Amino acid sequence: MNPYPLKLKPIFKERIWGGQRLRTLFGKDLPAGKPIGESWELADLPEDKSVIANGPLAGQTVDRAIHLFGRALETGRPGPFPLLIKLLDAREVLSVQVHPDEPTCRRMGTGQPKTECWYILDAPSDGIIYKGLKPGTTREQFARAVAEGTCAEYLVAVPVKPGQCHFLPSGTPHAIGAGLVIAEIQQPSDTTYRVFDWNRLDPSTGKPRALHIQQALESIHFGVSADELPVTTVGRLVDAPEFKLDKGHQMPKGELLLESPAPKAVLFLTGAGLIQGPHFDPIAFQKGDTILIPAGVEGFVLFQEETEYLTASV
Repeated sequence: MNPYPLKLKPIFKERIWGGQRLRTLFGKDLPAGKPIGESWELADLPEDKSVIANGPLAGQTVDRAIHLFGRALETGRPGPFPLLIKLLDAREVLSVQVHPDEPTCRRMGTGQPKTECWYILDAPSDGIIYKGLKPGTTREQFARAVAEGTCAEYLVAVPVKPGQCHFLPSGTPHAIGAGLVIAEIQQPSDTTYRVFDWNRLDPSTGKPRALHIQQALESIHFGVSADELPVTTVGRLVDAPEFKLDKGHQMPKGELLLESPAPKAVLFLTGAGLIQGPHFDPIAFQKGDTILIPAGVEGFVLFQEETEYLTASV
């Protein structure tokens, strides 16, 4: 079977802080009345795998394509496909959390490392994220503040606006502020240690959600300044060992060749168009769609509307 671009179906995740804006912004067919916080656009985890929506493999999961396409979807890294791509709708502020790095996972004997970035898609005029610790914050100070429910005082609140990309290496405590819609590109891990949840209750249980304070304290990189965490807006947004992320922009009737020596995932933020090639049926895309493009596929993208997009690779 010839490799071809794979259009992927989203996986919706209900979250207490979620809403319905992914329907209004991207036309996602969300369950009505449910607080949908996450739409997993590309996933190859044991518990969640993207389903292919087009071509001969329609209805099968992405790992099947990885097996059949061989080198065209190989990245030289063991395990699942090394990217997890999400759209997030934060109707309310998210919990303060941290993800471990690989040495921490080995030391604790559990979890998977997770470095990520947030591309801001929509934000209120006073929108913020919490990113990193204030200079000089020690583990002892932060642990005491967690116990007292005041740890937010030690986090750096960063004003945000659409078009910004915020890089968050593993070990960085963080939280998404209320009213934001973001694209999240990350390593394929769902290991999250929640350290503070703003003293709210889970409506499904009437109780606070579980915290993972000791694991979080083990994972945080104390002594790293928030000033060291870059913010980018154009071109190469992230150039890290874990993944690369580029931002593209095309005008109507623009064309782009698919030539690539390595597989890549494209998340279309705006616009619409067609992907065409000699060995596969035309693939229509619109804003909010994610397409996984194997290496070496021949063809081109025809942009029918002005389009912005993110291209992720490893």
